[in-house]
Amino acid sequence: MTLKTKKSKIFFATVFIFGLIILSGCGFKQKTDHQYNLSLEIWGPFDYGDALRKVFNSYKKINPNISSLEYKRIPINTYQKELTEALAAGQGPDIFFIRNDWVPSFADKIVPVKEIPGVISEKKFRANFIDVVANDFLVKGNIYAMPLSVNTLGLYYNKDLFNQAGIVAPPKTWDEFSEDVKKLTKINAFGEIIQSGAAMGTAYNINRSTDILNLLMLQNQTKMIDPRGQVLFQKSISENGKSIFPGENALAFYTQFANTSSPEYTWNSQLHDSIDAFSEGTVAMMLNYPWNVKVIKEKAPKLNFAIAPVPQIKDKPKVNFANYWGLAVSKNKTPQSNPYGQSKKAVVISSNTRLKEAWTFLTYLTTKPDGTFNNKASTKVGQVTEANFDPAKSCLTQTGEPAARRDLIKEQKDNPTIGVFATDNLIAQSWIEVDPSSIESIFAEMIDQVNKGQATVAGAIKTAAQRVQILSNNN
Repeated sequence: MTLKTKKSKIFFATVFIFGLIILSGCGFKQKTDHQYNLSLEIWGPFDYGDALRKVFNSYKKINPNISSLEYKRIPINTYQKELTEALAAGQGPDIFFIRNDWVPSFADKIVPVKEIPGVISEKKFRANFIDVVANDFLVKGNIYAMPLSVNTLGLYYNKDLFNQAGIVAPPKTWDEFSEDVKKLTKINAFGEIIQSGAAMGTAYNINRSTDILNLLMLQNQTKMIDPRGQVLFQKSISENGKSIFPGENALAFYTQFANTSSPEYTWNSQLHDSIDAFSEGTVAMMLNYPWNVKVIKEKAPKLNFAIAPVPQIKDKPKVNFANYWGLAVSKNKTPQSNPYGQSKKAVVISSNTRLKEAWTFLTYLTTKPDGTFNNKASTKVGQVTEANFDPAKSCLTQTGEPAARRDLIKEQKDNPTIGVFATDNLIAQSWIEVDPSSIESIFAEMIDQVNKGQATVAGAIKTAAQRVQILSNNN
Protein backbone atom coordinates (compact mmCIF):
# COMPACT_ATOMS: atom_id res chain seq x y z
CA MET A 1 0.00 0.00 0.00
CA THR A 2 1.46 3.36 -0.98
CA LEU A 3 1.80 6.33 1.33
CA LYS A 4 -0.71 8.24 -0.81
CA THR A 5 -3.28 5.45 -0.45
CA LYS A 6 -2.81 5.38 3.35
CA LYS A 7 -3.30 9.16 3.59
CA SER A 8 -6.44 8.91 1.45
CA LYS A 9 -7.97 6.23 3.69
CA ILE A 10 -7.13 8.16 6.83
CA PHE A 11 -8.74 11.29 5.34
CA PHE A 12 -12.01 9.54 4.40
CA ALA A 13 -12.15 7.76 7.77
CA THR A 14 -11.73 11.08 9.55
CA VAL A 15 -14.49 12.66 7.47
CA PHE A 16 -16.79 9.69 8.17
CA ILE A 17 -16.26 9.83 11.93
CA PHE A 18 -16.67 13.61 11.96
CA GLY A 19 -19.95 13.24 10.05
CA LEU A 20 -21.25 10.72 12.58
CA ILE A 21 -20.45 13.11 15.38
CA ILE A 22 -22.39 15.88 13.65
CA LEU A 23 -25.40 13.66 12.96
CA SER A 24 -25.53 12.31 16.47
CA GLY A 25 -25.10 15.75 18.01
CA CYS A 26 -22.16 14.54 20.14
CA GLY A 27 -19.85 17.31 21.16
CA PHE A 28 -22.22 20.00 19.85
CA LYS A 29 -24.87 21.98 21.69
CA GLN A 30 -27.87 22.41 19.41
CA LYS A 31 -29.15 25.94 19.19
CA THR A 32 -32.70 26.13 20.50
CA ASP A 33 -35.35 28.52 19.24
CA HIS A 34 -37.23 28.86 22.52
CA GLN A 35 -37.15 31.87 24.80
CA TYR A 36 -38.36 30.27 28.04
CA ASN A 37 -39.64 27.00 29.53
CA LEU A 38 -43.30 27.36 30.45
CA SER A 39 -45.42 24.68 32.12
CA LEU A 40 -49.19 24.71 31.62
CA GLU A 41 -51.53 22.85 33.95
CA ILE A 42 -55.14 22.03 33.07
CA TRP A 43 -57.84 21.01 35.57
CA GLY A 44 -61.09 19.25 34.82
CA PRO A 45 -63.62 16.78 36.24
CA PHE A 46 -63.29 14.26 33.40
CA ASP A 47 -60.98 11.37 32.64
CA TYR A 48 -59.25 13.14 29.75
CA GLY A 49 -55.64 12.25 30.52
CA ASP A 50 -55.23 9.63 27.78
CA ALA A 51 -57.23 11.64 25.23
CA LEU A 52 -55.01 14.68 25.69
CA ARG A 53 -51.63 12.93 25.81
CA LYS A 54 -51.13 12.80 22.04
CA VAL A 55 -52.19 16.44 21.73
CA PHE A 56 -49.71 17.48 24.43
CA ASN A 57 -46.84 15.65 22.73
CA SER A 58 -47.70 17.15 19.34
CA TYR A 59 -47.95 20.67 20.70
CA LYS A 60 -44.62 20.61 22.51
CA LYS A 61 -42.93 19.73 19.21
CA ILE A 62 -44.25 22.81 17.45
CA ASN A 63 -43.98 25.22 20.37
CA PRO A 64 -40.56 24.86 22.04
CA ASN A 65 -41.43 27.38 24.75
CA ILE A 66 -43.82 24.88 26.34
CA SER A 67 -41.78 22.46 28.41
CA SER A 68 -44.69 20.70 30.10
CA LEU A 69 -48.45 20.21 29.67
CA GLU A 70 -50.24 18.40 32.48
CA TYR A 71 -53.89 17.46 33.02
CA LYS A 72 -55.25 17.03 36.55
CA ARG A 73 -58.58 15.35 37.12
CA ILE A 74 -60.61 16.38 40.17
CA PRO A 75 -63.78 14.50 41.23
CA ILE A 76 -66.84 16.26 39.86
CA ASN A 77 -68.58 16.46 43.25
CA THR A 78 -65.71 18.59 44.68
CA TYR A 79 -64.45 20.18 41.47
CA GLN A 80 -66.12 23.59 41.71
CA LYS A 81 -65.15 24.05 45.37
CA GLU A 82 -61.50 23.00 44.89
CA LEU A 83 -61.17 25.10 41.75
CA THR A 84 -62.64 28.23 43.36
CA GLU A 85 -60.41 27.95 46.42
CA ALA A 86 -57.26 27.31 44.37
CA LEU A 87 -57.92 30.25 42.04
CA ALA A 88 -58.54 32.55 45.00
CA ALA A 89 -55.16 31.57 46.44
CA GLY A 90 -53.30 32.03 43.15
CA GLN A 91 -52.40 28.33 43.15
CA GLY A 92 -54.95 27.15 40.61
CA PRO A 93 -54.40 25.84 37.10
CA ASP A 94 -53.47 27.85 34.04
CA ILE A 95 -56.46 26.42 32.16
CA PHE A 96 -59.63 24.89 33.58
CA PHE A 97 -62.93 23.41 32.46
CA ILE A 98 -65.96 25.61 33.10
CA ARG A 99 -69.60 24.65 32.64
CA ASN A 100 -71.47 26.73 30.07
CA ASP A 101 -73.75 28.22 32.74
CA TRP A 102 -70.86 29.18 35.06
CA VAL A 103 -69.70 32.21 33.05
CA PRO A 104 -71.48 34.83 35.22
CA SER A 105 -70.03 33.42 38.45
CA PHE A 106 -66.51 32.83 37.05
CA ALA A 107 -66.16 35.91 34.81
CA ASP A 108 -63.87 37.69 37.29
CA LYS A 109 -61.56 34.65 37.45
CA ILE A 110 -61.00 34.40 33.68
CA VAL A 111 -58.95 36.48 31.25
CA PRO A 112 -60.95 36.45 28.00
CA VAL A 113 -59.39 36.41 24.54
CA LYS A 114 -60.28 39.99 23.61
CA GLU A 115 -57.77 41.16 26.21
CA ILE A 116 -55.10 39.10 24.43
CA PRO A 117 -54.89 40.32 20.82
CA GLY A 118 -53.75 38.14 17.97
CA VAL A 119 -54.97 34.75 19.27
CA ILE A 120 -58.40 34.21 17.70
CA SER A 121 -60.95 36.59 16.23
CA GLU A 122 -64.66 36.66 16.96
CA LYS A 123 -65.27 35.84 13.30
CA LYS A 124 -63.14 32.69 13.46
CA PHE A 125 -64.74 31.70 16.77
CA ARG A 126 -68.26 31.93 15.36
CA ALA A 127 -67.23 30.11 12.18
CA ASN A 128 -65.78 27.19 14.16
CA PHE A 129 -68.44 26.60 16.79
CA ILE A 130 -72.19 26.05 16.86
CA ASP A 131 -74.46 28.95 17.79
CA VAL A 132 -75.05 28.05 21.45
CA VAL A 133 -71.30 28.26 22.11
CA ALA A 134 -71.21 31.89 20.97
CA ASN A 135 -74.31 32.64 23.05
CA ASP A 136 -72.71 31.15 26.18
CA PHE A 137 -69.01 31.95 25.90
CA LEU A 138 -68.89 35.12 23.80
CA VAL A 139 -69.88 38.16 25.87
CA LYS A 140 -69.57 41.67 24.38
CA GLY A 141 -66.84 40.50 22.03
CA ASN A 142 -64.93 38.69 24.81
CA ILE A 143 -64.33 34.95 24.39
CA TYR A 144 -64.43 33.41 27.87
CA ALA A 145 -64.03 29.72 27.00
CA MET A 146 -63.68 27.31 24.07
CA PRO A 147 -65.29 23.83 24.12
CA LEU A 148 -64.35 20.48 22.63
CA SER A 149 -67.85 19.00 22.87
CA VAL A 150 -71.46 19.99 23.52
CA ASN A 151 -74.07 17.76 25.15
CA THR A 152 -77.77 17.92 24.39
CA LEU A 153 -80.67 15.71 25.44
CA GLY A 154 -81.72 12.60 23.54
CA LEU A 155 -84.72 10.27 23.81
CA TYR A 156 -83.59 6.89 25.14
CA TYR A 157 -86.16 4.20 24.35
CA ASN A 158 -86.49 0.47 25.05
CA LYS A 159 -86.92 -1.26 21.68
CA ASP A 160 -88.35 -4.46 23.19
CA LEU A 161 -91.10 -2.57 25.05
CA PHE A 162 -91.89 -0.58 21.90
CA ASN A 163 -92.15 -3.81 19.89
CA GLN A 164 -94.46 -5.39 22.43
CA ALA A 165 -96.72 -2.33 22.38
CA GLY A 166 -96.81 -2.33 18.56
CA ILE A 167 -95.03 1.03 18.31
CA VAL A 168 -92.88 1.00 15.19
CA ALA A 169 -90.88 4.22 15.73
CA PRO A 170 -90.01 6.63 18.53
CA PRO A 171 -92.19 9.76 18.85
CA LYS A 172 -91.15 12.86 16.94
CA THR A 173 -93.58 15.28 18.62
CA TRP A 174 -94.79 15.67 22.19
CA ASP A 175 -98.31 14.77 21.09
CA GLU A 176 -96.98 11.44 19.79
CA PHE A 177 -94.96 11.07 22.98
CA SER A 178 -98.08 11.42 25.14
CA GLU A 179 -99.95 8.83 23.07
CA ASP A 180 -97.04 6.40 23.29
CA VAL A 181 -96.85 6.89 27.07
CA LYS A 182 -100.47 5.73 27.37
CA LYS A 183 -99.74 2.61 25.32
CA LEU A 184 -96.60 1.75 27.25
CA THR A 185 -97.79 2.37 30.82
CA LYS A 186 -99.05 -0.60 32.85
CA ILE A 187 -100.81 -0.15 36.20
CA ASN A 188 -101.97 -3.09 38.32
CA ALA A 189 -105.22 -3.52 40.25
CA PHE A 190 -103.71 -1.82 43.29
CA GLY A 191 -102.90 1.33 41.33
CA GLU A 192 -99.18 0.57 41.25
CA ILE A 193 -97.13 1.39 38.16
CA ILE A 194 -95.46 -1.84 37.07
CA GLN A 195 -94.26 -0.49 33.74
CA SER A 196 -93.77 3.21 33.11
CA GLY A 197 -94.15 4.76 29.68
CA ALA A 198 -91.62 7.49 30.45
CA ALA A 199 -89.55 8.94 33.29
CA MET A 200 -91.32 12.30 33.37
CA GLY A 201 -93.10 14.46 35.91
CA THR A 202 -91.14 14.51 39.19
CA ALA A 203 -88.05 16.34 40.41
CA TYR A 204 -85.88 14.10 42.54
CA ASN A 205 -85.93 10.61 41.04
CA ILE A 206 -85.47 11.72 37.42
CA ASN A 207 -81.91 12.37 36.34
CA ARG A 208 -81.56 15.98 35.10
CA SER A 209 -85.28 16.66 35.63
CA THR A 210 -84.75 20.43 35.69
CA ASP A 211 -82.91 20.27 32.36
CA ILE A 212 -85.93 18.53 30.85
CA LEU A 213 -88.14 21.32 32.17
CA ASN A 214 -85.72 23.88 30.71
CA LEU A 215 -85.99 22.07 27.37
CA LEU A 216 -89.79 22.27 27.44
CA MET A 217 -89.71 25.95 28.38
CA LEU A 218 -87.33 26.82 25.55
CA GLN A 219 -89.31 24.74 23.06
CA ASN A 220 -92.42 26.68 24.13
CA GLN A 221 -90.43 29.85 23.28
CA THR A 222 -90.37 31.00 26.90
CA LYS A 223 -88.36 34.16 27.50
CA MET A 224 -86.24 33.14 30.49
CA ILE A 225 -84.36 36.32 31.47
CA ASP A 226 -83.38 39.54 29.72
CA PRO A 227 -79.84 41.01 29.44
CA ARG A 228 -80.51 43.31 32.40
CA GLY A 229 -81.28 40.35 34.65
CA GLN A 230 -85.06 40.75 34.61
CA VAL A 231 -86.71 37.31 35.04
CA LEU A 232 -89.38 36.63 32.42
CA PHE A 233 -90.28 32.93 32.46
CA GLN A 234 -93.46 33.53 34.50
CA LYS A 235 -94.75 36.17 32.10
CA SER A 236 -97.13 35.93 29.15
CA ILE A 237 -96.30 36.39 25.50
CA SER A 238 -98.49 37.15 22.51
CA GLU A 239 -99.01 34.32 20.03
CA ASN A 240 -101.43 34.60 17.10
CA GLY A 241 -103.14 37.52 18.76
CA LYS A 242 -103.62 35.64 22.04
CA SER A 243 -101.89 36.02 25.38
CA ILE A 244 -100.32 32.74 26.54
CA PHE A 245 -98.01 31.70 29.38
CA PRO A 246 -95.38 29.43 27.81
CA GLY A 247 -93.52 28.80 31.07
CA GLU A 248 -96.72 27.66 32.78
CA ASN A 249 -97.60 25.48 29.79
CA ALA A 250 -94.22 23.76 29.98
CA LEU A 251 -94.50 23.11 33.74
CA ALA A 252 -98.07 21.84 33.39
CA PHE A 253 -97.08 19.48 30.57
CA TYR A 254 -94.14 18.10 32.52
CA THR A 255 -95.93 17.53 35.82
CA GLN A 256 -99.01 15.90 34.27
CA PHE A 257 -97.04 12.66 33.91
CA ALA A 258 -96.89 12.40 37.72
CA ASN A 259 -100.52 13.40 38.28
CA THR A 260 -102.65 10.36 39.23
CA SER A 261 -105.78 11.97 37.75
CA SER A 262 -104.13 12.63 34.36
CA PRO A 263 -104.59 10.29 31.35
CA GLU A 264 -100.81 10.56 30.92
CA TYR A 265 -100.04 9.37 34.48
CA THR A 266 -96.95 7.18 34.21
CA TRP A 267 -94.49 8.10 36.96
CA ASN A 268 -94.31 8.94 40.67
CA SER A 269 -91.78 9.74 43.36
CA GLN A 270 -91.78 6.16 44.70
CA LEU A 271 -90.24 4.65 41.58
CA HIS A 272 -86.54 3.94 41.14
CA ASP A 273 -84.14 6.55 39.87
CA SER A 274 -84.80 7.04 36.15
CA ILE A 275 -81.43 5.64 34.98
CA ASP A 276 -81.81 2.56 37.19
CA ALA A 277 -85.41 2.05 36.08
CA PHE A 278 -84.46 2.31 32.42
CA SER A 279 -81.58 -0.12 32.91
CA GLU A 280 -83.95 -2.55 34.65
CA GLY A 281 -86.38 -2.40 31.72
CA THR A 282 -89.28 -1.00 33.78
CA VAL A 283 -89.52 2.34 31.95
CA ALA A 284 -89.81 2.61 28.18
CA MET A 285 -88.48 6.14 27.61
CA MET A 286 -86.31 8.72 29.30
CA LEU A 287 -84.59 11.94 28.26
CA ASN A 288 -80.89 12.13 29.01
CA TYR A 289 -77.41 13.11 27.86
CA PRO A 290 -74.91 11.09 25.78
CA TRP A 291 -72.60 10.30 28.68
CA ASN A 292 -75.24 7.93 30.10
CA VAL A 293 -74.97 5.56 27.12
CA LYS A 294 -71.90 4.04 28.76
CA VAL A 295 -73.57 3.99 32.18
CA ILE A 296 -76.58 2.05 30.90
CA LYS A 297 -74.47 -0.41 28.93
CA GLU A 298 -72.45 -1.14 32.05
CA LYS A 299 -75.58 -1.58 34.17
CA ALA A 300 -77.48 -3.65 31.59
CA PRO A 301 -75.25 -5.06 28.81
CA LYS A 302 -78.14 -6.95 27.21
CA LEU A 303 -80.69 -4.13 27.24
CA ASN A 304 -82.09 -3.54 23.74
CA PHE A 305 -82.29 0.24 23.55
CA ALA A 306 -81.71 3.04 21.07
CA ILE A 307 -81.61 6.84 21.08
CA ALA A 308 -83.75 9.21 19.02
CA PRO A 309 -83.91 13.02 18.80
CA VAL A 310 -85.94 14.66 21.55
CA PRO A 311 -89.60 15.23 20.66
CA GLN A 312 -90.52 18.69 19.42
CA ILE A 313 -93.62 20.88 19.53
CA LYS A 314 -95.49 20.60 16.26
CA ASP A 315 -95.22 23.63 13.99
CA LYS A 316 -92.64 25.39 16.18
CA PRO A 317 -88.88 25.81 15.64
CA LYS A 318 -86.83 22.82 16.78
CA VAL A 319 -84.95 23.32 20.05
CA ASN A 320 -82.74 21.20 22.29
CA PHE A 321 -81.16 22.11 25.62
CA ALA A 322 -77.38 22.31 26.05
CA ASN A 323 -75.33 21.25 29.06
CA TYR A 324 -71.59 21.26 28.39
CA TRP A 325 -68.12 22.48 29.35
CA GLY A 326 -65.52 24.77 27.84
CA LEU A 327 -61.88 25.52 28.60
CA ALA A 328 -60.95 28.90 30.10
CA VAL A 329 -57.71 30.62 31.12
CA SER A 330 -57.33 31.66 34.74
CA LYS A 331 -56.58 35.25 35.71
CA ASN A 332 -54.92 34.60 39.05
CA LYS A 333 -51.80 32.45 38.87
CA THR A 334 -48.48 32.73 40.67
CA PRO A 335 -45.76 33.61 38.07
CA GLN A 336 -43.28 30.90 37.09
CA SER A 337 -39.48 31.20 37.23
CA ASN A 338 -37.55 29.36 34.51
CA PRO A 339 -34.17 29.37 32.77
CA TYR A 340 -34.17 31.80 29.86
CA GLY A 341 -32.92 30.43 26.54
CA GLN A 342 -29.27 29.30 26.71
CA SER A 343 -28.72 31.19 29.95
CA LYS A 344 -29.06 29.54 33.34
CA LYS A 345 -30.32 32.78 34.80
CA ALA A 346 -33.78 32.38 36.32
CA VAL A 347 -36.37 34.82 35.09
CA VAL A 348 -40.01 35.33 35.95
CA ILE A 349 -42.33 34.57 33.06
CA SER A 350 -44.75 37.46 32.81
CA SER A 351 -48.46 37.05 33.28
CA ASN A 352 -49.09 38.34 29.76
CA THR A 353 -46.80 35.66 28.31
CA ARG A 354 -48.54 32.91 30.27
CA LEU A 355 -51.98 34.13 29.20
CA LYS A 356 -50.95 34.38 25.56
CA GLU A 357 -49.45 30.89 25.59
CA ALA A 358 -52.47 29.37 27.35
CA TRP A 359 -54.99 30.85 24.92
CA THR A 360 -52.79 29.92 21.95
CA PHE A 361 -52.79 26.32 23.11
CA LEU A 362 -56.59 26.33 23.52
CA THR A 363 -56.97 27.67 20.00
CA TYR A 364 -54.75 24.85 18.73
CA LEU A 365 -56.72 22.28 20.76
CA THR A 366 -60.28 23.28 19.89
CA THR A 367 -60.40 25.01 16.49
CA LYS A 368 -60.11 23.60 12.99
CA PRO A 369 -56.43 23.21 11.96
CA ASP A 370 -55.23 25.44 9.16
CA GLY A 371 -51.92 23.60 8.62
CA THR A 372 -49.62 26.02 10.42
CA PHE A 373 -48.91 27.22 13.91
CA ASN A 374 -47.77 30.78 14.47
CA ASN A 375 -47.41 32.17 17.97
CA LYS A 376 -45.87 35.60 17.49
CA ALA A 377 -45.33 35.98 21.23
CA SER A 378 -43.06 32.98 21.47
CA THR A 379 -41.61 31.91 18.12
CA LYS A 380 -40.09 33.86 15.31
CA VAL A 381 -41.76 31.95 12.52
CA GLY A 382 -44.77 29.74 12.03
CA GLN A 383 -44.11 26.03 12.09
CA VAL A 384 -45.87 23.37 10.07
CA THR A 385 -48.08 21.14 12.21
CA GLU A 386 -48.38 17.39 11.85
CA ALA A 387 -50.12 16.54 8.59
CA ASN A 388 -53.71 15.35 9.01
CA PHE A 389 -53.63 15.71 12.82
CA ASP A 390 -56.69 17.41 14.26
CA PRO A 391 -56.34 17.77 18.06
CA ALA A 392 -60.07 18.16 18.76
CA LYS A 393 -60.98 15.23 16.52
CA SER A 394 -58.31 13.10 18.17
CA CYS A 395 -59.73 13.83 21.64
CA LEU A 396 -63.36 13.28 20.66
CA THR A 397 -62.54 9.98 18.96
CA GLN A 398 -61.23 8.71 22.28
CA THR A 399 -63.87 10.23 24.55
CA GLY A 400 -66.81 9.42 22.26
CA GLU A 401 -68.42 12.83 22.75
CA PRO A 402 -70.48 14.91 20.29
CA ALA A 403 -68.55 17.81 18.82
CA ALA A 404 -68.85 21.54 19.41
CA ARG A 405 -67.24 22.30 16.06
CA ARG A 406 -69.45 22.53 13.00
CA ASP A 407 -67.15 20.63 10.64
CA LEU A 408 -66.82 17.70 13.07
CA ILE A 409 -70.60 17.47 13.53
CA LYS A 410 -70.81 16.79 9.81
CA GLU A 411 -68.49 13.82 10.31
CA GLN A 412 -70.34 12.55 13.40
CA LYS A 413 -73.95 12.82 12.23
CA ASP A 414 -74.10 9.20 11.00
CA ASN A 415 -72.42 7.76 14.09
CA PRO A 416 -74.81 5.13 15.55
CA THR A 417 -74.13 6.18 19.15
CA ILE A 418 -73.64 9.95 19.16
CA GLY A 419 -75.00 10.99 15.74
CA VAL A 420 -78.37 12.00 17.20
CA PHE A 421 -76.73 14.21 19.82
CA ALA A 422 -74.23 15.73 17.40
CA THR A 423 -76.95 16.69 14.92
CA ASP A 424 -79.14 18.20 17.65
CA ASN A 425 -76.21 20.35 18.80
CA LEU A 426 -77.07 22.57 15.84
CA ILE A 427 -80.42 23.46 17.47
CA ALA A 428 -79.11 23.68 21.04
CA GLN A 429 -80.05 26.59 23.28
CA SER A 430 -79.40 27.66 26.86
CA TRP A 431 -79.99 30.72 29.01
CA ILE A 432 -77.88 32.86 31.34
CA GLU A 433 -78.19 31.50 34.89
CA VAL A 434 -76.67 33.80 37.50
CA ASP A 435 -76.42 30.98 40.06
CA PRO A 436 -76.95 27.59 38.35
CA SER A 437 -76.94 25.45 41.51
CA SER A 438 -79.48 27.63 43.29
CA ILE A 439 -81.70 27.89 40.21
CA GLU A 440 -81.63 24.11 39.79
CA SER A 441 -82.86 23.77 43.39
CA ILE A 442 -85.56 26.39 42.84
CA PHE A 443 -86.82 24.62 39.71
CA ALA A 444 -86.81 21.23 41.46
CA GLU A 445 -88.82 22.66 44.37
CA MET A 446 -91.22 24.24 41.88
CA ILE A 447 -91.89 20.83 40.30
CA ASP A 448 -92.22 19.17 43.71
CA GLN A 449 -94.73 21.76 44.95
CA VAL A 450 -97.00 21.02 41.99
CA ASN A 451 -96.57 17.24 42.44
CA LYS A 452 -97.62 17.46 46.10
CA GLY A 453 -100.51 19.82 45.47
CA GLN A 454 -98.87 22.51 47.59
CA ALA A 455 -99.17 25.07 44.78
CA THR A 456 -100.90 25.50 41.46
CA VAL A 457 -98.77 25.62 38.33
CA ALA A 458 -99.25 29.39 38.11
CA GLY A 459 -98.47 29.89 41.78
CA ALA A 460 -95.39 27.66 41.76
CA ILE A 461 -93.86 29.34 38.73
CA LYS A 462 -94.57 32.81 40.13
CA THR A 463 -92.78 31.93 43.39
CA ALA A 464 -89.85 30.43 41.49
CA ALA A 465 -89.52 33.57 39.35
CA GLN A 466 -89.46 35.77 42.45
CA ARG A 467 -86.67 33.67 43.97
CA VAL A 468 -84.60 33.71 40.77
CA GLN A 469 -85.12 37.48 40.55
CA ILE A 470 -83.62 37.91 44.03
CA LEU A 471 -80.57 35.90 42.89
CA SER A 472 -80.27 38.07 39.80
CA ASN A 473 -80.50 41.28 41.83
CA ASN A 474 -77.77 40.11 44.18
CA ASN A 475 -75.31 39.25 41.40
